[in-house]
Amino acid sequence: MSSDLPVLTAADFGSDQDVRWCPGCGDYSILAQMKKVMPTLGIPREKLVFVSGIGCSSRFPYYMNTYGMHSIHGRAPAIATGLKCARPDLTVWVITGDGDGLSIGGNHLMHAIRRNLDINIVLFNNRIYGLTKGQYSPTSPLGKVTKSTPMGAIDNPLHPLSIAIGCEATFVARSIDVNIKHLSMCLQRAAEHRGTAFVEVFQNCNVFNDGAWNYATDRETKTDTVIELEHGKPLIFGKNRDRGIRLNGLDPEVVELGKGITEDDLLFHDEKAAEPSLAYLLSRMRHPEFPEPIGVFRAVDRPKYDEELSKQIEAAIQKKGPGDLEELFQYGDTWTVS
Repeated sequence: MSSDLPVLTAADFGSDQDVRWCPGCGDYSILAQMKKVMPTLGIPREKLVFVSGIGCSSRFPYYMNTYGMHSIHGRAPAIATGLKCARPDLTVWVITGDGDGLSIGGNHLMHAIRRNLDINIVLFNNRIYGLTKGQYSPTSPLGKVTKSTPMGAIDNPLHPLSIAIGCEATFVARSIDVNIKHLSMCLQRAAEHRGTAFVEVFQNCNVFNDGAWNYATDRETKTDTVIELEHGKPLIFGKNRDRGIRLNGLDPEVVELGKGITEDDLLFHDEKAAEPSLAYLLSRMRHPEFPEPIGVFRAVDRPKYDEELSKQIEAAIQKKGPGDLEELFQYGDTWTVS
């Protein structure tokens, strides 16, 4: 942290607004970890902006003592794009949910990611529409009975990380609301990344979809149902760390160690691989057939949209001068309507 900046604490990033989420909501944990990460970045509060759409998650900007905008349903990535391009000196976070980001906002989310704009996107995934009281969302599993699917959902669910990796995201991570140390690490890594950082958080809606992620959070099951990714390390999981993931051709499979199989036979995680195929494969591993990966799936460097745009603007100014707005208005054929 720069010596000429005041030393900030997590409390300095909390606003004076009452936090109005349901008691027990996973959003509280995400907010708490975000406030803990912010002081470590050495960025003054006036250089931080949180932009959200509509939904329970989208109340987030109210609770951060920074600049922020509670914007339009699904359009937070578009607004963040304009903001970052106009003010590249700002650090911009997009806070969205599985409904806001993947339904009406799916198109905006996809294009922000593929452009590799230097912003951070955190998607709270509770597999339900919470703010509008319990309708199924784009990530609700097949057969899910909700107020809007009383006979069970028949839409194939979207999988956020698969979408992000398919859009060539340069940073992709997943964490869980109650795994606070891991969540803090993912948010820290996202903040340090240059380019679009996309983080999915498994988040519990204890009112309308309680227990959606129990298999990944229950003390008795999580060692068998979750696998933590570490760069350069083999994919090992289980209470006794005696199982792993290896490739059988192009397909992953669960194997037991010690039965003619060693760690060297397993798939080793490489978050820096330029080719995203293995990261995509990991994003497709799902419970109950596989343990679900958490951690950083991909972290690579590519040109940033906002930087490339600034270069083009500068090149145009060098070639044609700074321009004149009034002259632009009067350019070409004009007429007066009386």
